[in-house]
Amino acid sequence: MSVSPIRVTVWGENVHEQRDASVKEIYPDGMHGAIADGIAKHLGENVVVRTATLQEPEHGLTAEVLAQTDVLTWWGHAAHGEVSDEVVDRVHEAVLGGMGILVLHSGHFSKIFRKLMGTTCSLDWRSENDREMVWTVAPDHPIAVGVPNPILIPAQEMYGEYFDIPQPDELVFISSFSGGEVFRSGCAYRRGRGRVFYFSPGDQEYPVYHHPDIQRVLANAVTWAAPSGTERITPFVSRRPTGWYESGETLPTADPRLAQS
Repeated sequence: MSVSPIRVTVWGENVHEQRDASVKEIYPDGMHGAIADGIAKHLGENVVVRTATLQEPEHGLTAEVLAQTDVLTWWGHAAHGEVSDEVVDRVHEAVLGGMGILVLHSGHFSKIFRKLMGTTCSLDWRSENDREMVWTVAPDHPIAVGVPNPILIPAQEMYGEYFDIPQPDELVFISSFSGGEVFRSGCAYRRGRGRVFYFSPGDQEYPVYHHPDIQRVLANAVTWAAPSGTERITPFVSRRPTGWYESGETLPTADPRLAQS
């Protein structure tokens, strides 16, 4: 059972919304605002949602904010290189310690996703108003609960294979496009003690984050990715003392003797 209420930080690059009139029209409160509203609408009192953006000090992801975040969502596209390596390392450490993270759409090229995956995360693409159909391939997965199969997105950027990512621990969704392409669009991983979900629908030029079925997927993913407890411990090298088993002693994870290398 995850902690309740789940503390969610919705991170948005917030560049297109300020620069491009077409995006501002679709997302007057920013893409991060639409994502946050959708999660709050579906999870209600079971969630507390805040937003953070690239332009804030430390990109809004200070050590204090991350310590109070159970699940982080990440959308970026035009300014991946502007994200501080120090902040990326901080987020990476938090995920390994148990914080969940949802990486969305073009966040596949973000520093944090590539660091978590260890691959180029490159793919095929085309932005020509393609119809996308998101097919559930793991109907019993918690992220797929209450989600129609398929989800129909009338207009969307095409993402296609080959997608250079590690084999997902769990493949939840695949997408097909009007051009004939297919894509692994919903991929679940575990990294350290944290859960990672990549979900591809959501280009800035289309109102995808207003789609109720997409909002349902993100809400389900938040619940799935939330840690089961409040303690965050990054896995560490430990030296187990001799004789612990024979003495009948049990050693909790936080036992200081285990931290001795």
